[in-house]
Amino acid sequence: MNAAGKSNSIKLSTQKDELEKILQQHLQRLAAARQIKHAVAAVESMDGTFKWSGAEGIAHADGTPMTPETPFWIASITKLYTATAILKLHEQGRISIEQPMASYLSGSLINGLHRFNGVDYTGKITLRHLLGHSSGLPDYIEIHRKGEKSLFDKILAEGDMSWSLQDITGIVKDVNSPFFPPQPLEAKQKRVRYSDTNYQLLIAIIEEVTGQPLHEAFGEMIYGPLGLQQTFHPGREPAGPLPPAASLWYKERPLNIPQALASFKDPFSTTGDLLVFMRALLRGELFEDPDTVKLMYTEWNRFGFSISPVGPGWPIEYGLGMMRMKVPRSLTPFRPFPEVIGHTGATGSWLFYCPPLDILLAGDVSQITAAPVPFQFTPKILRALKPYFHLHENGPLSPLQ
Repeated sequence: MNAAGKSNSIKLSTQKDELEKILQQHLQRLAAARQIKHAVAAVESMDGTFKWSGAEGIAHADGTPMTPETPFWIASITKLYTATAILKLHEQGRISIEQPMASYLSGSLINGLHRFNGVDYTGKITLRHLLGHSSGLPDYIEIHRKGEKSLFDKILAEGDMSWSLQDITGIVKDVNSPFFPPQPLEAKQKRVRYSDTNYQLLIAIIEEVTGQPLHEAFGEMIYGPLGLQQTFHPGREPAGPLPPAASLWYKERPLNIPQALASFKDPFSTTGDLLVFMRALLRGELFEDPDTVKLMYTEWNRFGFSISPVGPGWPIEYGLGMMRMKVPRSLTPFRPFPEVIGHTGATGSWLFYCPPLDILLAGDVSQITAAPVPFQFTPKILRALKPYFHLHENGPLSPLQ
């Protein structure tokens, strides 16, 4: 253990109870917010010398209490797992992120997917474009054909439904509304726009190349090696004994949408399993070459302003499958907080690492209207943690700076 790590342990050994009380109070306030039925959160130091988790509220409409062991739908945190699988296949030589997606997906599926100002750019879109949201493709969840609701609105208004990748690409082709051409890969700063379409295409590539459904591919590449017993996909049983997964809510209404959740292909998990995954990912333990993980955070591009109900906007930045929240000091001159990297989900889920504090954070509120919650709650937690942890000037993972 380095000197800074030893200092952290000494401080926390005498003040651990105080810090845990503060963290639980923050969680209680979050769970008491309007339309939030439950909140779960966990904080761990990277070296494991400090661990805290808590839960507040009800997991289900019948009043079942939410617990730290209750699994929840992780939503777009899955993009970290998808990017990990893609980069594993990349380093194994089974794919190349520099290659066009057309090298791996059939023409009947993707031809005409990206038409901008009369030019079809579909063949120019590489896996790197998809990973970094620099393809310009719109989000299939938000767009809609004339006279129809968006998929997002249709689920909320009409209830459960399922869809296929062919349905997704069909909507994108028919609406034909890309935001910009695929960005030049050599550009230092690229235009980026968050789009779930990009990651549905990456999932299809994983399934095509491995010949496995996503849950099996993730199981072989990620869940199995890490011993994740509390992570499982909709319609599948967890490897270990767990309470029923927490309900997903839309305002005051619990949603029963198993077909839709299966179509999104995002798994259920717990804060414990999420933190095991994030620690292993950042240490490079999921790759044959530990430096492969650096591809995720070598380059950052900032999103523009957005009113999307599901995707982040300014000032969030994106690498390859990884977000960075680094608010300009000028916007918070009196209450600055350290940057974090990781990912969030539209249901108010989050999985972050804070390099300056060497801290991992995970949590969820399972509320469709709560996409901004991680960006509001995490700064409060970081400010609470700062007095108890040594602040590294450049962070333990200096390439992140």
